[in-house]
Amino acid sequence: MGFRKKNKSPPVLSHEFVIQNHADMVSCVAMIILLGLMFEVTAKYAIMFITVQYNVTYTLVFNTDDRPEPVNFYKYGPKDMATVFFYVLIAIILHALIQEYILDKINRRLHLSKTKHSKFNESGQLAAFYLFSFIWGASILTAEEFATNPTYLWEGYPHNHMFFQVKFFYICQLAYWLHALPELYFQKVRKEDIPRQLNYICLYIFHIAGAYILNLHRLGLILLVPHYLVELLFHASRLFYFSDENKQKGFTLWALLFVIARLLTLTLSVLTFGFGLARTENQGFSIADGNFNILTVRISCLAAICLTQAWMMWKFINFQLKKWREHSQNQATKKRVTSPKSRPSKKELSRGNAVNGVMKLEERTSPRAKKPKAS
Repeated sequence: MGFRKKNKSPPVLSHEFVIQNHADMVSCVAMIILLGLMFEVTAKYAIMFITVQYNVTYTLVFNTDDRPEPVNFYKYGPKDMATVFFYVLIAIILHALIQEYILDKINRRLHLSKTKHSKFNESGQLAAFYLFSFIWGASILTAEEFATNPTYLWEGYPHNHMFFQVKFFYICQLAYWLHALPELYFQKVRKEDIPRQLNYICLYIFHIAGAYILNLHRLGLILLVPHYLVELLFHASRLFYFSDENKQKGFTLWALLFVIARLLTLTLSVLTFGFGLARTENQGFSIADGNFNILTVRISCLAAICLTQAWMMWKFINFQLKKWREHSQNQATKKRVTSPKSRPSKKELSRGNAVNGVMKLEERTSPRAKKPKAS
């Protein structure tokens, strides 16, 4: 299946050939993995890429009158890298589909410049991802008790058992942000935009992988959902701004929610690492048990979160100052254009040759008719 319209056929295996046909090549690799399920010899290897691994079943009794019911939990392990790799391929294919069948069609109608075209594609892709992740994450939070009771963020640590939805959510998150690295090459991102995008991509990978490996998936999930909501609002506002520059009200709401999200992140992080985990009974370092509740790890995690939030606030303040300067320059330009010097004087307007403030040149230049003298 082709995702890109090709006018010319570039040389095989050249840079342009790979960029134009990367979605087709990736889909072939994913198809080979899926075909591996058809044969008994390769099925045990193919299923490692497709399905979530490390299933653990426990028999639990929810009420005294009920019978024991089997409940499936999941741990993490090295095989998760194969699962993440497969869903990286799926993310690349979905990226190409959204780009060709949605964003490219809108771009052709808007006739954007090269700079706005690149930012529009970036915001379009991220808005779709943030919307999907926010709805998925919010549905998980509504089903979990730690969304309403903050003590569940540290009680019973280490939380080395996850439900299927939680683990699959983290697998997909890691796959998406890892797929964003080769997309910088596939989408021909401008050189001046690569450092900025690399910064937030690496930060996402670092924090999500850290929460997953350190068994802090509860805290990571409850921090990601409001953060994704704020980012969704920003990129949606930017899409509306590119379609009509007068639509800027969304940025005001985004600025308010951005500050609230940063305060919420810092509050929950300090509460979890500074008070909750520091007072739990099960403290120690054990990779086999998934327990990382020691002072060094807690301080490192809290420092990483605080530094990231401080960096984001610094970028936010610079962004707001830049917008304020641009707004001030635009207002100054408008005042110069509508300055009193460029308007006609009051004496000229007071004459009978002006109608609604506009001089009638024809009447002004034409000679006044003289009355004939009476004989």
